[in-house]
Amino acid sequence: MPIQHCNGLWPVMITPFTPEGDIDYASLERLIAWYEEHGATGLFAACQSSEIFFLSLKERAELVSFVKRHAHVPVIASGHTSSSLSDQAEELNLMRKAGADALILITNRLCLPGQAEASFLPRLQALMRMLDPETPLGFYECPYPFKRLITLDELKWCAESGRFTFMKDTCCDMALIRKRLDVLHGSDLHLFNANTTTLLETLRAGGAGFSGVMMNFHMELYRWLWQNWQSQPEKAELVQAYLTIFSEIERQYYPVNAKYHLKAIEGVLASAAARVLPEAGLTETFRDEVRQMDKAARHVLSTLCRN
Repeated sequence: MPIQHCNGLWPVMITPFTPEGDIDYASLERLIAWYEEHGATGLFAACQSSEIFFLSLKERAELVSFVKRHAHVPVIASGHTSSSLSDQAEELNLMRKAGADALILITNRLCLPGQAEASFLPRLQALMRMLDPETPLGFYECPYPFKRLITLDELKWCAESGRFTFMKDTCCDMALIRKRLDVLHGSDLHLFNANTTTLLETLRAGGAGFSGVMMNFHMELYRWLWQNWQSQPEKAELVQAYLTIFSEIERQYYPVNAKYHLKAIEGVLASAAARVLPEAGLTETFRDEVRQMDKAARHVLSTLCRN
């Protein structure tokens, strides 16, 4: 199915590692199945949660290829971390060759520190000329190494180009999201919120779904909200409130805390090892916070979310 018709839940995939630091493909295969069993519409591989800035290009390509071979839903990928456009084109074309159904461009790679803001569109257009014109494209306002939000004029150009289908919005600003949705109305470019707090309002305003880190903890609650926000609006308000409280944990020690959850509670991963942060930094108090959040989330699911 074309990704422009895949509204819903697109978890940002983490990369499991062995304690020695290699990609753990056995755990990754279980993780793919876990995402799908819990309601993933598609999978966003090779993104910041995947620790792409700490993976070699070869590892990024192998990661995307593995996910695509084992997934039963569409797979999109970023995977470009370089500064020069020619290097980014090489990275992105390799992600496409590895099987990505769409290439999701990281906005901060298209307007680097010290470059004029007006350089964004010319650099974007130059990069697009180096990619297969038949490849669906998208945007990701990745916060690392810095966040660069797309402007409304830039968004309008992208929507009118007909090349873009997916936008992972990280502005965390409902007023701006409404303006963006107005710009995107009637186009093939759809907005997926990454911010839990504004999720329900985004869906009400016409957003296409969710693509945030918290689905690495409790996808079931996001699936319930996605499926029931229109038919059970009062319950949806309460579920949204709980999700907002739970989402504070992403500021704690992510992605190690998500890997700990998937290892110790879900039994999916063999290790909580990461490259971006040392696993030892996940203190016992942090672990207890993850466990207590899970108890609360399961209570909400078993009581409030019983249809």
